[in-house]
Amino acid sequence: MSVNTKSRRFLAAIAVATALTLTISGGAFAVDKTKSVPSIWERETLTGDWGGTRAALKENYGIEITLIYIGEVLGVMSGGINRTTSYEGRLEFSVDTDLQKLIGLAGAKTHFKLYQIHDGGRNAVANVGSIADPSNIDALPTTRLFTAWYEQSFAERFSLRIGQLAADDEFITSPTAGGLINGTFGWAGLLASDITNGGPAYPLAAPGVRLATTLTDNLTLLTAVFAGDPAGKNNCTVSAQECNEHGLNFGLVGGVLWMGELQYAVNQGKAATGLPAVYKIGGWYSSNNRFADQRFGVDATGSRVLLSDPASTGALNHKGNWGVYGVIDQTVLQTSERALSLFVRGGFSPSDRNLISYYVDGGVGLKGPFRGRPDDTLTFGVAYAKVSKDAVAADIDAGNAVVRSEEVVFEVSYAAQLAPWWTLQPDLQYIVHPGGNVANSNDPSGAAIKNAFVAGLRSTIKF
Repeated sequence: MSVNTKSRRFLAAIAVATALTLTISGGAFAVDKTKSVPSIWERETLTGDWGGTRAALKENYGIEITLIYIGEVLGVMSGGINRTTSYEGRLEFSVDTDLQKLIGLAGAKTHFKLYQIHDGGRNAVANVGSIADPSNIDALPTTRLFTAWYEQSFAERFSLRIGQLAADDEFITSPTAGGLINGTFGWAGLLASDITNGGPAYPLAAPGVRLATTLTDNLTLLTAVFAGDPAGKNNCTVSAQECNEHGLNFGLVGGVLWMGELQYAVNQGKAATGLPAVYKIGGWYSSNNRFADQRFGVDATGSRVLLSDPASTGALNHKGNWGVYGVIDQTVLQTSERALSLFVRGGFSPSDRNLISYYVDGGVGLKGPFRGRPDDTLTFGVAYAKVSKDAVAADIDAGNAVVRSEEVVFEVSYAAQLAPWWTLQPDLQYIVHPGGNVANSNDPSGAAIKNAFVAGLRSTIKF
């Protein structure tokens, strides 16, 4: 099926869902026609309030409909594998419902989110050859269900969420790092590389249960259990995204993935007088029994041998995997129009069964960098991913001319808020040792992929 055909079907599905929502509401709400209509540059969304329908749905029925399109062009200006330009786009449709307003069920909410993902063929990460994807919207072109869950709050302290969940919605997040578009500043490269098939994070969510417990006004404990493999299918012989192309594989395969995170947040409300900050410490454990050793394999008798040994017939698999991490996001200066914030995140995992053994990123974000532009944001970040010593040893054992070491990402991004519904974001990235310092398959000499300079422009429109 072509991308255009998928896009038309996705848009038709949105139209049907919206029509059904309006039909169910039955037009029973009244629209205040005396209110002035804001200009197109003042609206929160490009299509406005739909004659008051949107506001009435949310206020009277607890139904909120969101439609967002992100499109971007990323060009490899030097280095990398292919010095060319790529286009990537993602249309997002989501519906969030407050069931107390809709049917009187106190503390209950529902959510679902669909994506239509497309590109121009070869994407940015393929052109660069990096571990960290230059684009956090990059994915296999398809129409997919991403998340769908039911949440119930009770006793004013607990929130239980069950359904198809994305860990990167809540775990290891940093508000300041969110101003960058390289995927490693969202779902950190440590988790994306080490958890089975990247874990339950964009573009693959997984069945799971999450419990949030409010310990004090500032302290929250998140715990979650997910299906261990977001491919949702045993014996997947292609990529996980191909095995779970439309996000409809709800299989409980690959053992279980447990995640826990303790969050300490202060001065988060609009009325807070102090500087906002959030501190997090977390960890994960996967019970999957197929984590391949980075240096050793097995021979025909099942004995352990080096992967470089001609007698090696397969991987030496480990049962279980784990990692720990921490996050600091602190605003250090704040005025009526400006805020300067710093972030740092880091963590580590066992070297014998993981490509990345430790990782750290950090940076600075400035909101309102110029006079008269209080809603713009300038963000700078750097991320360091260390290739595990066992993977490095495997390269040396094999006598490789190029030996892996680390990958470093530098990024600066400026998000210009042209209207409440439109953000235009020029972006520059410099990636040192793409792939962790690996040979360039397009270079007959076998030299390593050269450091890549990537320039791009992203447009985000809220409909």
